Amino acid sequence: MCRAPLQAASDAGAGGAAAASAAPFRTAQEAIGWITRYIPLAGIKPGLERMEKLMELLGNPERRLKFIHVAGTNGKGSVCAYLSEVIRQCGYDVGTFTSPYIERYNERIRLNGHDISDDDLVKVANKIKPLVDEVAATELGQPSMFEISTVIAIEYFARTAYPDYVVWETGLGGRLDSTNIVTPVVSVITNIGHDHMDILGDTLEQIAAEKAAIIKAGVPVVSAVEQPEVVQVVSEAARVRKSTLYLLNRDYRCSLQEAAIDEQSFDFEGPFRKLDNVAIGLNGAHQVKNAAVALMTIEVLRQYYAFIVEDDDLYAAMKSARWPGRLETISKEPFMVIDGAHNPEGAEMLARALRETYKAGKVHFLMGMLANKNHEGYLRHILPLVDTLIVTEPDWLKKAPAEALAGLARTLLAEMGRPHVEVVVEPDWKRALELAKSRWTAQDDLIVVSGTLYLIGDVRSWICHQRDSEKGW
Repeated sequence: MCRAPLQAASDAGAGGAAAASAAPFRTAQEAIGWITRYIPLAGIKPGLERMEKLMELLGNPERRLKFIHVAGTNGKGSVCAYLSEVIRQCGYDVGTFTSPYIERYNERIRLNGHDISDDDLVKVANKIKPLVDEVAATELGQPSMFEISTVIAIEYFARTAYPDYVVWETGLGGRLDSTNIVTPVVSVITNIGHDHMDILGDTLEQIAAEKAAIIKAGVPVVSAVEQPEVVQVVSEAARVRKSTLYLLNRDYRCSLQEAAIDEQSFDFEGPFRKLDNVAIGLNGAHQVKNAAVALMTIEVLRQYYAFIVEDDDLYAAMKSARWPGRLETISKEPFMVIDGAHNPEGAEMLARALRETYKAGKVHFLMGMLANKNHEGYLRHILPLVDTLIVTEPDWLKKAPAEALAGLARTLLAEMGRPHVEVVVEPDWKRALELAKSRWTAQDDLIVVSGTLYLIGDVRSWICHQRDSEKGW
């Protein structure tokens, strides 16, 4: 259901003439090289001033689009996957913006499940580069890689792809995240946990306040937050903005019916209707909650915006939705699962899935982390379940030293009465992966690779395609 293209004069935007005069990139590799060079140079730069200026120079293309804005600590990507697949299978065009990507930069900007083409990426990058340079020359400073990527996504969706809806994932936090430049038709907050505390705050209440700032006046909100203090923060933010809040276990519910590897089913009950025996292909009890969040969001679209849903399409989409790198089986012999859990809450979900879904004979666990994470909180959930721990290092900035992580793990294992667990240090992740595979000696053994998504992306690309992944946030 594509919209008709707008007139070229309108498409040019306020900065079109300047952009048209410069075409520095001939290939997608050149454009991506320009974008990603600002990861170390500009870093993470919270704030909306640069985004506001860039949108102004482009003629505010974000105002043309219907966004579903998704924030939270864990589960954002999975909720985006469910939503995108349902919207697509219901006959609408859907854009999706997520981060970080797993293997290729193009993954982060998708239309109807397909990555942005190299040609479109080059075209949009060439248009916005002069405007980025213009902003960089002002007191606002150099836009970051994530800001540039956000602008590319908005410009692509608004003036090339024309989707009916854009599923729009925050990068970090919410209040000062560059994605918060938009006013959505629905806001979603999956859950709140301890992550990015160096930027978002030391307490759950502070983190919740940052993420709840995506709530806009009068725009309905769907959430699965559970901690009483977090519920209070989110509820107050919705009340102040006169936004109706739909809260899990208060306004809508889900109940697990069956669970097996790569197949679960649950019943959903919301304020508008019930849906029985909804099947999903993503693993872990937390994915049932994520699926319920997506269903409640679709229900809001039905009730508020006359979104047309046929139940057959809805059920088929929920079952077929996939999200790489989250409890994903990437090999059967040896049996290997990858999961991007990198904080205590994610580790808790992973540990529960290992106990309840996989029920392995022996668990050989390979992990690599960034330095700014709560490693002890993560390990306390994982270590009781592992028979072998192999600690490596992601090929990325600010990686946590493998030897230091292994030392922490040995201390915690001794405290837990499990000093017999083998702890192996191998900083090279490819050699560490071969070590993990060599430990698989029985059909009911399980290899788990977890930690930062930069490691997950490398391992997935290597196992599935025998190539290194691209790198980016």
